[in-house]
Amino acid sequence: MEALSNRKSVRGFSDKKLSDQDLADLVWAAGGINRKEAGLRTAPSWRNFQDVELYVCFKEGVYLYNAKEHTLEPVMKGNFYPLIVSGQDFVDDAPVVLLLVSDFDKIKGDGSSPVYISGLNAGIISQNISLFCAGKNMATVPRGFMDKEGLKKAINLKENQHILLNHPVGYLK
Repeated sequence: MEALSNRKSVRGFSDKKLSDQDLADLVWAAGGINRKEAGLRTAPSWRNFQDVELYVCFKEGVYLYNAKEHTLEPVMKGNFYPLIVSGQDFVDDAPVVLLLVSDFDKIKGDGSSPVYISGLNAGIISQNISLFCAGKNMATVPRGFMDKEGLKKAINLKENQHILLNHPVGYLK
């Protein structure tokens, strides 16, 4: 109840780097495995497609969250924040930005739109991120603004992968 009461969109971040434990807890809350025997996640997804992947951006590079191993795998070195900021300068102050990327190939045809299904699944993960941050007294805001095509090219996403949302995350200012 406290996390729900404290949940809000915050656009100001301290300059403190996230601790390793807070980062590990954050990515687990967003999309970690909480039932290992079945490989099920903290965030449900339509028909358990698990199409939304979590990319973790730092000023030094981008990593992919491997939920099975609970590790971050290097994707690309470099600062990609300029492609994420998109005129909202507060994002540049966040020590971490989470990208929610859907792999449409994981959405098996049941007649429903991959755009609809991926949006629904990303929304659930986004709420997990927001509630985690509220519970830890951290700052975040879900955002759709970014140079999606430029970012997709820069980090070498496949044609079937689509960036849906981003969440800058940090400690409260």
